Amino acid sequence: MPAAPKVFGIILAGGEGKRLMPLTADRAKPAVPFGGQYRLIDFAISNLINSGLRQIVVLTQYKSHSLDRHISQTWRMSALLDSYVTSVPAQQRLGKRWFSGSADAILQSLNLINDEKPDIVVVIGADHVYRMDFRQMLSAHIDSGARATVAGIRQPISLANQFGVIAVDEKDPSKIDEFLEKPQSPQGLADSPHEVLASMGNYIFGADALIEAVENDGELPTSNHDMGGDIIPYFVGRGEAGVYDMKRNDVPGSTDRDRSYWRDVGTIESFFDAHMDLISTLPIFNLYNTDWPIHSQTVNSPPAKFVRDGVGRMGNAIDSIVSLGSVLSGTHLERSVVGPWTLSGGGSTITDSVLFDHVRLGAGARVHRAILDKNVVLAPGATVGVDRELDLARGFTVTDTGITVVGKGVHVD
Repeated sequence: MPAAPKVFGIILAGGEGKRLMPLTADRAKPAVPFGGQYRLIDFAISNLINSGLRQIVVLTQYKSHSLDRHISQTWRMSALLDSYVTSVPAQQRLGKRWFSGSADAILQSLNLINDEKPDIVVVIGADHVYRMDFRQMLSAHIDSGARATVAGIRQPISLANQFGVIAVDEKDPSKIDEFLEKPQSPQGLADSPHEVLASMGNYIFGADALIEAVENDGELPTSNHDMGGDIIPYFVGRGEAGVYDMKRNDVPGSTDRDRSYWRDVGTIESFFDAHMDLISTLPIFNLYNTDWPIHSQTVNSPPAKFVRDGVGRMGNAIDSIVSLGSVLSGTHLERSVVGPWTLSGGGSTITDSVLFDHVRLGAGARVHRAILDKNVVLAPGATVGVDRELDLARGFTVTDTGITVVGKGVHVD
């Protein structure tokens, strides 16, 4: 019986995340809190760990301290079994320069692959919210004989101009015929004309094939050194790229409602919408699937508590998530996600909002359709998301759709 192939995991976590400012003003995008107690990186690592991968590196670059700390404190594997999750910063092994793209990040980190000598390398992004069993994609990759396989997720054709779109071979829908970057007028799928296959940013390569591709790419002065924009087209042009339709992936414990959920949380709007997906009675993305858990750092804190305020006013919580350590006194909470150690005073209201950890709301404070970063303090009676012009005058970020974002540590009078 042949030995199972050795599989190595690489998570690309070096992006700046400019579109998530000010949430990324002081941290790398994969370190941004999500869903109360998680960080975005936890979804990528959990999917790989749950899929049986035990040797995983996270390539970091910009503002990586909190990300490095989270990985070192949370993702402790058994060294006895040669298992690890470790962050690897840009090391300038090929000269005095930073990563110039995701493919260049791998090129500058080939020592990691050469040390482990895997047969197959799984390369994924660090900032998407989803569940995926990579064992099923690995089986499809091996069976197909492709040197590179791209995971595709079905998206409405109207959204095609937001993604890298995979055009499949008409004779063999498991092969990629063309890789289109944000096309304006793509052709729909044969079995679903109103949909296209968008790249999820998840790839599987034969180790030798990946090394060959990034080394060749590194010698091209005209390349952007991007995995999706340059490396995958390299394999497509050679007829060596396959596609794995996420529709085939059956994650243990998933339901018809959340089976094919995938969200790129690269903008404030998508980040906010992904949180709203969590809080419905039948959530579009279910954090409570114990068959495929999303792991994170254990918060050493007491349970959340809901109490009357000093004058006896009762609060309520409707369609919301409240994290450990939080105390809400006489607070009206609705359609919101509240991070650890949030304290809110009597008569305060929190609606349609996302709060990170250690937020403080004074008595009578109001938050509506807003994102508050950690350590934000609202004075008694202060508001966020209620008066757009006032929020703009105070220097807060307000999106076109009316989401107000307050950066870390701001005191709102």
